[in-house]
Amino acid sequence: MSYKIKVHIADDHKILIEGVMALINIEDDIEIEGYSLTGKEVVNWANNNTADVLILDINMPEMDGIDVLRVFKQRDVKVKKIILSSLSDPKLVQEMIALGANGFLEKSCASDHIVEAIRSVSKGIQYFNEDIKTRLFNLYVANSKVDNEKEESHKDLTEREVEVLKLIALEKSSSEIATLLSISVKTVESYRRNLYKKLKVKNVVGLAMYAVRNKIV
Repeated sequence: MSYKIKVHIADDHKILIEGVMALINIEDDIEIEGYSLTGKEVVNWANNNTADVLILDINMPEMDGIDVLRVFKQRDVKVKKIILSSLSDPKLVQEMIALGANGFLEKSCASDHIVEAIRSVSKGIQYFNEDIKTRLFNLYVANSKVDNEKEESHKDLTEREVEVLKLIALEKSSSEIATLLSISVKTVESYRRNLYKKLKVKNVVGLAMYAVRNKIV
């Protein structure tokens, strides 16, 4: 029997939990590992339980999602975290990434992305819906202008790493990159991890920003 991605849901709206569960229950590779209705409940749940992915609402009673992220970071809780929120301020998203969030979905489009997001973050790939990616990218651009950062060089990247970086910046998926470069998806993910490490960025937005600054795209 193949391994299933275990998911815990933390949201104070039971109807949203039921909607997410309905989407997940039709997938063969994902299963529900319970739910929490408050921030304190999910923190207590994590004391004695585990899951691969936590779907976490920001606005919850008793303890909000940001405080949950802080607690999990302090305790080094090993779970991938996807944030659900009606708020889409890119600075808030950046703060949550810094606190360990692996993905962010606006509630208005969560049903269209939640399954793909779960699969992505479970593999160590950050996931954001398109509007959030655009807002984060624009914030990076604005910050680079304000800070007057020095022009970076990509001389330390191999020719193949530059090719992969360019395709990532052009929003190609790992499978599309693998096809275009005639390599395996596993190899693409290895290049992606090396790029994160070499360029000292944490997500695809950072890679895209680097590519723009250095005129790779």
